[in-house]
Amino acid sequence: MDMLIKVLFLVVFFAIMIGVGIYCRKQATDVSGFVLGNRSVGPWLTAFAFGTSYFSAVIFVGYAGQFGWRFGLASTWIGLGNAFIGSLLAWKILGRRTRVMTQHLDTATMPDFFFKRYNSKSLKITASFIIFLFLIPYTASLYNGLSRLFGMAFGIPYVYCVIGMAVLTCVYVVLGGYMATAINDFIQGIIMLGGIVAVIASVMKINGGLSETIALLSQQTAVLPSGTEFKGAYTSFLGPDIFGLIGVVLLTSLGTWGLPQMVQKFYAIKSEKSISTGTIVSTFFAIIVAGGCYFLGGFGRLFGKMSADGVKPEGGYDSVIPTMLEGLSPVIIGIVVILVLSASMSTLSSLVLTSSSVLTIDFIDPVFFDKKSMEEKKKVLCMRIFIVFFIAVSAVIAVVQARSPVLFISQMMGVSWGALAGAFLAPFMYGLYMKRVPKAAVWVNYVIGLGISIASFNCNLHGVKFENPVLEYFKSPINAGMLAMILGIVITPIITLIAPAKDTERTDKIFECYNRKVTVSSKKSIAEDEPAKAKASKAK
Repeated sequence: MDMLIKVLFLVVFFAIMIGVGIYCRKQATDVSGFVLGNRSVGPWLTAFAFGTSYFSAVIFVGYAGQFGWRFGLASTWIGLGNAFIGSLLAWKILGRRTRVMTQHLDTATMPDFFFKRYNSKSLKITASFIIFLFLIPYTASLYNGLSRLFGMAFGIPYVYCVIGMAVLTCVYVVLGGYMATAINDFIQGIIMLGGIVAVIASVMKINGGLSETIALLSQQTAVLPSGTEFKGAYTSFLGPDIFGLIGVVLLTSLGTWGLPQMVQKFYAIKSEKSISTGTIVSTFFAIIVAGGCYFLGGFGRLFGKMSADGVKPEGGYDSVIPTMLEGLSPVIIGIVVILVLSASMSTLSSLVLTSSSVLTIDFIDPVFFDKKSMEEKKKVLCMRIFIVFFIAVSAVIAVVQARSPVLFISQMMGVSWGALAGAFLAPFMYGLYMKRVPKAAVWVNYVIGLGISIASFNCNLHGVKFENPVLEYFKSPINAGMLAMILGIVITPIITLIAPAKDTERTDKIFECYNRKVTVSSKKSIAEDEPAKAKASKAK
């Protein structure tokens, strides 16, 4: 009976996802429809698409487990940072300007934006290569957390979990494109909202309620780097590692501003009103989902056992959340599985759609069809083929990575996230606001983002240890990504002052999109001051 309940949840969920893909297939016949939903996606769908692409199994299983273990309840600050910096400020600062300028330039991808904004084909091709290179490990990281939960709930081997998730996502994305992804994201987002609340309530009951659970956690003692024992560290306001916490908050929050799969959501917004509504909905979604995930992860030490190294839990950080959930009822476990499945598939669909569109529009078309662009139907067909390719490659990497003792979920995501955000955040944001940003500044950001992230990856891969505490701090993929973003934000204006852009007339025309005059009809045909004006005219 218990297994029947879990299977029933899955069957209904799978049927809905595929049904949406079939329903949306007529809107995915050309590039605009397949990649952007013809720029007609409403505020609720866009907000949920933004939120569900943001939070995946990497957050629920990987990040919540790792940072909850490290910081305790202070890890909740990460979720709040995601809500107010990664969602609220992202919509406020980037939303409207991205929608207006990308429509004015007729761009569907971030590399195409760099090409038309900075008038450089080489920037476009390089950006597409960076996205292709770093979205694949990010995509592969999505499978791991889901597969651990499936193994716990159904006893299904890891490989079959990966294949099932890959095939299902592939079907509805290939059929319906962006619109199918957006509608399914909305459905999946509703599941995530209800699921995280139900899971937190159930876990708190295990130890007698919220107060009792916090009291138990307060008895845990942390040992600070100085050797000082800190009892109650994991229930303290900022936890045992303030600087580590700040690095995670900045990367996971500010980083979304430079991720192509995130900012592309702003391209498809339907109207001005949709931006205002979407800002509120997206922020609320992030508070509940991200805040709830990290809050739940903060209690991980009550459920996991310390490994022999005295730092990590037994089974690694990725085992913390599954261990926490093992004793729950079949209904709650079924909800958890659907919750994490929803989070993973929504992010996976966004990533593979972004990767395939970038590779087709920004690399295949300009490189191999330079003189004569590909036909619309061929572009869509090419994107569909690449979606299958990306999902297959990421699934293979996920299976191989599961047997690797070096990289766990959050490391894979951290490297990808840091490289992409470090390379793209500053040139994209400043490109929306500053007219004089030169091409050189964009190239410098590319080098910084890739250079720092790759250096961090190699240091961790080979177990390099630094005596200098600053170098050791930035060796972490999380902190390395944060450094890359901050350097880009600081250096770009400096380069702009030293070497301003030369094609000012072209740039001025681009920025005219923000000053476009619109004629509207007045609801009141007679203004209140018109009688006074008429009397004054007669007096003359």
